[in-house]
Amino acid sequence: MMSATDGAPDRSGCATSDQLQNKGKIMQKNIQYKVTGFTALLLVALVSTNQVQAAERTGKQVVDEVCASCHTTGIDGAPKIGDRAEWSKRASKGLSNLTQNAITGVRNMPAHGGQAKLSDVEMSRAVAYMVSDGHAADTNKAYASPQTRTGQEIVQARCQDCHAEGKGGSPKLGDIEAWKPRLSKGVDPLVKSAINGHNAMPARGGMADLSDAEMKSAVTYMVNQIAAPKK
Repeated sequence: MMSATDGAPDRSGCATSDQLQNKGKIMQKNIQYKVTGFTALLLVALVSTNQVQAAERTGKQVVDEVCASCHTTGIDGAPKIGDRAEWSKRASKGLSNLTQNAITGVRNMPAHGGQAKLSDVEMSRAVAYMVSDGHAADTNKAYASPQTRTGQEIVQARCQDCHAEGKGGSPKLGDIEAWKPRLSKGVDPLVKSAINGHNAMPARGGMADLSDAEMKSAVTYMVNQIAAPKK
C-alpha cells in the first residue's frame, strides 16, 4: 500500500505537499522555457535595426506634396522656396537644427509639417531641397534625430493609455503571447507601424512631434518589459 509521500493523494483527495512542490517546479520550468524562447526571438529581432529607405519619398516629392502649400507663398512667415537670404539666415545654425525644428514643429509650422507619417529622413530631404533650392542630393540619413525623451517617458506619457490594458487590440505591456507574433519579422516593422499608425493606433501614437528615434526608443522599452519579466 502506498503512503501519502509516495506520490498518491491523501485520504481527503488533496495533493500532498510534495506533489504541490513538484507541480510548482514544473510550472516554473515552463515559464522559464517560455521566457527563454521569447528572449531568443527578441535577440533575432534586434539584430537588424536599420530603417528601410527604398520606399521613402525624395525631397522634391515631400516638398511638392506637403511643404509647397506654405513655402511657395510664404504664408504665416514660412520662408519661400528660392529666397536664399531667408533660408541662409535659418540654416546658419546648421541643417540639423533646422531639421529638428521641422520635425518637432516651430511657431506656425506643425510637427512633421502636419504629416506625422513623414519619416525623419524624408523631413531631412525636404529641408535640404528647400535650403539648396532643389540642388542638394537626397540623403539616406536623418540630419537630426532628436531624442530628448526616453522610451519610458514616452510610454508613460502616452503609450500606456492603451497598452496597459490592451485597448483597441493593442498588445498589453508584459504579455509575451501578444508581442511574440508582432516581433516575428523583427523590431523595424513594428517601429514603422508605430510611426505610420496601425489599426486603432494613430501615427506616432498621436504625438506628431516624436522623432523616429524616440518612437523606436518607446517600442524598444515596451519590448524590453517582456524580455526582462518582473521577479
